[in-house]
Amino acid sequence: MNKTNWISFTVLLCCLTGYATAGSRDENVVLVPLRATSANTGHIAQAALTPNGNGHTGISLFIGGVPETVTVPVHLYTYIYPGTCAALGERPAYEMNQTVIQNGNLGSGVPAFEKRVAVPLEQLRAGGYALVVRTAPADGFVNIFCGDIRSA
Repeated sequence: MNKTNWISFTVLLCCLTGYATAGSRDENVVLVPLRATSANTGHIAQAALTPNGNGHTGISLFIGGVPETVTVPVHLYTYIYPGTCAALGERPAYEMNQTVIQNGNLGSGVPAFEKRVAVPLEQLRAGGYALVVRTAPADGFVNIFCGDIRSA
């Protein structure tokens, strides 16, 4: 791990620790560890889901890196699929791509991206869903992170 990756990892770890601490005090926060797929080994990420009013859920994504082959500026797409990371449903249940995640250089820090999905947090907490982060079509539309949404 080079110095830049180590610094990014350290910053991400601090961010995630802060959310974990907040989550332990707030029963409404659901933390979803996002596992890197084989296309993105060596990187880490996490999502924090919170109720966002009117039957919506807010999603904060902390992305610790993408494959070196991804073009800059980085474009990432996010989905919630029925099923689990081991067995994703055929089609996404929810697409959160009204605003695509864009960043000129993910290696310069640990960006936090905010998303919103039109489904109550309680429904997502009931289980049966997985959160997927995918590269842009120009970069192969490859799943790079996935995490199973479970009740906290």
